[in-house]
Amino acid sequence: MDNVTAQRIALLHPKVRNEAAALINEANALLTTHSQIRVVQGLRTFAEQDALFAKRPRVTKAKGGQSLHNYGVAVDFCLIIDGKEVSWDLKKDWDGDKIADWMEVVSVFRKAGWEWGGTWKFTDNPHFQKTFGYTWQQLLQKHNNHDFIAGTTYVNI
Repeated sequence: MDNVTAQRIALLHPKVRNEAAALINEANALLTTHSQIRVVQGLRTFAEQDALFAKRPRVTKAKGGQSLHNYGVAVDFCLIIDGKEVSWDLKKDWDGDKIADWMEVVSVFRKAGWEWGGTWKFTDNPHFQKTFGYTWQQLLQKHNNHDFIAGTTYVNI
């Protein structure tokens, strides 16, 4: 796992940090050194979410508080090819095992119970989230009620 990914995982909700790291390591082990996972987004503040929402063309349908990124239980990823090239290609098979590298990553996360944005009506192929059975509305209510893990701003889940 690269340093950028490790730093972004370190900011995730404490309940998902270790699992996210383990899944990334598992997926990276399936891939060759040609492609590896880079987490491009993990925890996102409400202000960062609102700024993304305001962008045109639209890159998100979620305002601050409406994304699971805002609670540290979602990640967006890309593939880094040969340590330098960024790829969002869902079909390329760099390791030659007849399975697209992107879909190998998807398989690892889905098997572990993470929801994949590639199955949504508004597809978000780089996105995975672990809901723990909560909707964003329920997480927002916890946030607004200051139902946080003691000494943090992470909601209790």
